Amino acid sequence: MFIINRIKVAGSYNHFINSGFRILIAVSLIYLISCQGGTTRLDETPTRGDIRIIADESFQPLVDAEVNTFTSLYINAKIKSLYKPEFDVINDFMNDSAKVIVTSKKLTDDQIQYLRDSLIIARTITFAWDALALVTNKENNDTLLNYEDIRNIFLGNITRWNELDQRSKLGDIRVIFDNTKSGNIRYFKELFEIENTLPDNFYAVKNNPEVIDFVSKNKDALGIVSVNWISDKDDSLSRSFIKKVNIVAVSERFSSDGTYYRPDQGSIYLKSYPFIREIFFISRETFHGLGAGLIQWATAEQGQKIVLKMGLVPATMPIRLVQIKTE
Repeated sequence: MFIINRIKVAGSYNHFINSGFRILIAVSLIYLISCQGGTTRLDETPTRGDIRIIADESFQPLVDAEVNTFTSLYINAKIKSLYKPEFDVINDFMNDSAKVIVTSKKLTDDQIQYLRDSLIIARTITFAWDALALVTNKENNDTLLNYEDIRNIFLGNITRWNELDQRSKLGDIRVIFDNTKSGNIRYFKELFEIENTLPDNFYAVKNNPEVIDFVSKNKDALGIVSVNWISDKDDSLSRSFIKKVNIVAVSERFSSDGTYYRPDQGSIYLKSYPFIREIFFISRETFHGLGAGLIQWATAEQGQKIVLKMGLVPATMPIRLVQIKTE
């Protein structure tokens, strides 16, 4: 009787071990399946992995500089940067085509809620301050524009150059922007509360470099570009763009003291230039992966020094303004 009871107990114990082993295998399979189709959490860290990010084309020079420097320091980090108009960047992010994006537009409340309903928390981090520059042809003498005149151009109330300066021999103003899905034009429409279509004298090309090229060849053109493309005085491409066009100085909003400001670092930092905007990293990563590592590095000292070097204003690092007086 004693022997029979021992056998029964041993059988129950073996059954318990087998059941636990089957559960362990099932959990492991579920984890492995969940990791299929891309880099797993086991393979990816803040300094190692293979991801892609999507950025607004307006910020390509800055994003290229940040990514190239980061990946040169962390050789196991592979980051592919894709550049698109703002509208497509946001759409791709919502469709989970990229875990990290760079844009000047925050997500709407509806977009944030949609992601939350999918158990995704979108994190938005201000990275730098940029500005939108107005550029004219080298043969155009109008290099100072009032804020209200620019607003009236966007509203269609001013359409000819001689309405800005009676001495101008130029004809109609052709306003050139980078793309129909552009964040640059969206910025001005929101600023000037334009709900309808833009006036007939507004034209889209494909990107910021094409805006500069068009303006350099057409005397009557007024272009809109991100300062990011013309702010790095040490970059040969940026210098070549600056040589092609005039950069317009603009009066402050709600000010008529006769002072005009170019979109330089100092006027962006002090907000005396009226057309400035934030640049954001937005992440939907569900763990602390390579995207988070890039964001953390770019918003720390090394990454912010790159922002400063490129002629923009760092968002997370204090800067010192030095006023130089000429006698």
